[in-house]
Amino acid sequence: MAFIGLGSQKAVGNLVDSVRKGECILFLGAGVHAPPAADAPWVYPEEKRLPMAGALAQALAQDCEFEELLPNDSPWDLQRVSLCYENTRGMGRQALVDTLVRLLHQGKEPSPALRMLASLPFRIIVTTNYDHLFERALHELGKTELTIVYNPEHDAPSEDVTADPTPERPLLFKIHGDLDRRESIVITDEDYITFVQRMSEKEASHPVPPTVRYRMMKWPILFVGFSLRDYNLRLLFRTLRWRVDPARFPVCYSVDLKPDPLIVEVWEHQRRFVTFVPQNLWDFVPWLYKEVLGQDYGTAAPGDAA
Repeated sequence: MAFIGLGSQKAVGNLVDSVRKGECILFLGAGVHAPPAADAPWVYPEEKRLPMAGALAQALAQDCEFEELLPNDSPWDLQRVSLCYENTRGMGRQALVDTLVRLLHQGKEPSPALRMLASLPFRIIVTTNYDHLFERALHELGKTELTIVYNPEHDAPSEDVTADPTPERPLLFKIHGDLDRRESIVITDEDYITFVQRMSEKEASHPVPPTVRYRMMKWPILFVGFSLRDYNLRLLFRTLRWRVDPARFPVCYSVDLKPDPLIVEVWEHQRRFVTFVPQNLWDFVPWLYKEVLGQDYGTAAPGDAA
């Protein structure tokens, strides 16, 4: 397809070259599990997809009778709903994570878009997702990830890898936790407060691995599955840039079909933090796959949903 969205062919070429060389950091959000359009060549059945944040919040809200307890609050607010769930008598943190496992793991499959991204030579992937679908997509390709999971404990020593990541053995940093590490999950209001506190800690105990922080000052970042209208994502982005000279930070790209015009004005035009790519991820990811690997992704690739 003829790609549109970036400001110039040079910007397009720079992004593709960086990904091709394995010198681009992939930031992966929950939106990567969104369904393709009805007329798209890709199939991703609803029962195999993960729920989006709003749907997840509503499922939790029903279980903890959120609307009866807090009738003036929104049942779509995942942070608020999950905090209510965790603090409802007879539930608690264990029940919250058990429910997340049920909703985000059982019967779920990686999408074709996720498998395409796993096929590309990213050496560092940062994800806010708790699930294991990207890992499954890597394993289907014979890749083995080096995983580091966010640690909420204050003053915990920084974790890092002992060898440089490769496309076949990439570093996967789960910045909002992992379903297998219950204490690591960042989902409630209180979890986010702790997260922001941790992100301000000194070098020796900073929760982001040194390899990731170093490469973020050298390599461009590609955001897929996010909307920068999300306050939490902007907060995450800013905390990762604390005490860093803006001139030392490379360009970032955000794939967002309909970016908020006010966010575009501030983050792209004024602060020059991000170049927005106004494309649906189901158009952008196959395009990037073909540009980097030189071939189309087959609609019947191994493991694809039928």
